[in-house]
Amino acid sequence: MKEEKKDASSESVKKKKFGQGLPVFNPHAAGIDIGDTQIDVAISDGATGHEVRTFRTFTEDLLLLVQWLVSECITTAAMESTGVYWLNLYLMLEEAGIEPYLVNAKHVKNVTGRKKDDTDAIWLQKLHCCGLLQKSFQPDEETRVLRTYVRQRRNLVLIGSDSVRRMQKALELMNIKLHTVISDILSKTGLLMVKAIIRGERDVEELIKLKDPRIEASDEDIKKSLAGIWKKEYLFTLKQAYEEYLFYQGQIQACEELILEQLLKQVAIVSEGEVPNVPLKKKTQEESNGR
Repeated sequence: MKEEKKDASSESVKKKKFGQGLPVFNPHAAGIDIGDTQIDVAISDGATGHEVRTFRTFTEDLLLLVQWLVSECITTAAMESTGVYWLNLYLMLEEAGIEPYLVNAKHVKNVTGRKKDDTDAIWLQKLHCCGLLQKSFQPDEETRVLRTYVRQRRNLVLIGSDSVRRMQKALELMNIKLHTVISDILSKTGLLMVKAIIRGERDVEELIKLKDPRIEASDEDIKKSLAGIWKKEYLFTLKQAYEEYLFYQGQIQACEELILEQLLKQVAIVSEGEVPNVPLKKKTQEESNGR
């Protein structure tokens, strides 16, 4: 009776066998470690090891890298988002039909289990092969173009603001208190008066004629604010800051024209060729700065 019970219990136990290690989701994956002067690329050797090749970062080397991956039937490649070094290779991989995975370096470091002899490229290949990497969002080509223009405009605005501060400092050194009686030296009135001062005008009676009728401050206060200490070195600093400000305003306007052009292009793509009738009127200096 005991033997019969033992046999019956053993038959009721279900047995399953599982393979060791993590499952492979991307068998034809590559890992790419990108630097300023060198790129290491790791792929599977078809057995249990890896083949790692090192390329330089010139354009011809990037092309050779992509050609080698295509010849090895690689379908996807993982790389870390290091500076801007990844961008050109990312675009080349896309054009070659290889899906690039741009991953955050912090996410890669948070995955434990790395062996000491694994290079960054091998570690990326292992993680990507097992589907453990999260792909960062990347916009399409048209959105990348727009983003480049918008970022350039933002940088120009920041740089241009330094020119305005230098103008204000030069005026303050000459004890010209114009900014205390009008809203902004970048207003129509402020810029006209600054321009006149740079050209050599010192008579407050002549400068007050440049006042816009909408300015609320009294003529008497504005005259007092324009009575400065005219030193050559301060006037020179004011002139250079003003010219620098005008230069960056021109650069910003050029960016805005390209931004509008790119936006209209993207609208045309979405609306299948129909572009809205948007007037492409350029802003004058007075319209840009208000009164």
